[in-house]
Amino acid sequence: MNDHLPHAPGLRHDLERLALLQDPARRRALRLLGGLAAGPLPLLGMVGCGGGDSDSSSSGSGEAESSGSTVSSCTIVPSETAGPYPGDGTNSNSSGVVNVLTQSGIVRSDIRSSFGTMSGTADGVPLTVTLKLVSVSAACANLEGYAVYLWHCTREGGYSLYSSGVTAQNYLRGVQVSNASGELSFTTVFPGCYSGRWPHIHFEVFSSLSTATSGNSDVRTSQLALPESVCRSVYGSASGYTSSLTNLNAITLASDNIFSDGYSTQMATVTGDLTNGFAATLTVGV
Repeated sequence: MNDHLPHAPGLRHDLERLALLQDPARRRALRLLGGLAAGPLPLLGMVGCGGGDSDSSSSGSGEAESSGSTVSSCTIVPSETAGPYPGDGTNSNSSGVVNVLTQSGIVRSDIRSSFGTMSGTADGVPLTVTLKLVSVSAACANLEGYAVYLWHCTREGGYSLYSSGVTAQNYLRGVQVSNASGELSFTTVFPGCYSGRWPHIHFEVFSSLSTATSGNSDVRTSQLALPESVCRSVYGSASGYTSSLTNLNAITLASDNIFSDGYSTQMATVTGDLTNGFAATLTVGV
């Protein structure tokens, strides 16, 4: 169920490790060099300006290290794999290529229920996810009119359209557009933790709603991480998350294939409780 195979460290890894011994300016330069060695940088990037709180600490040492680059006062969030279950037209399920982005009904804030010809509602602890989009080139100014496609697994760890038992569902997937404050929100359920991955939420950023619903040309693909203490609270008490606690006990942020090279720009700030639900927030930008 891993989203991708572990990557070989290579020269880029050595440079990033060496950067820890240098001053901040040289560390930024070495990271930029590592990015150029890996290939051309995208025209637009995503940034994270914060995230995490006193409850967001966890096993592993990735918090102090990030694979992003600093531009103005913002830090570019690493580009991550969309994984095997994006449903964005880039891969297939048992019925062929699947692309929810071109389907009527995908633009919605409450993603707990299936849409279109499918029906059903995902169970789980309520969670509101709010992303704030900002501009790298304009000193993190709010970005209005950008679109985000967000998706994640069920409380049992399966993905709609792909996983056994939920192939006839398309819930926990949706698109929203940023307002004048650069913000957009989704109402969903707290995702489970499946074997081999730290609890996370996938998202793709598009320059406009029309671009998003055309099903291609995203600006950036990344993943949001959830704090360990909140995950343990949900998995240890809420119905339906029993296997998630077992899977969480078997992984750390340091051993996760995605977050092991740094997660400070991807760790959400999460507030709330089991009775009233939770709210996760993260500032990102293009």
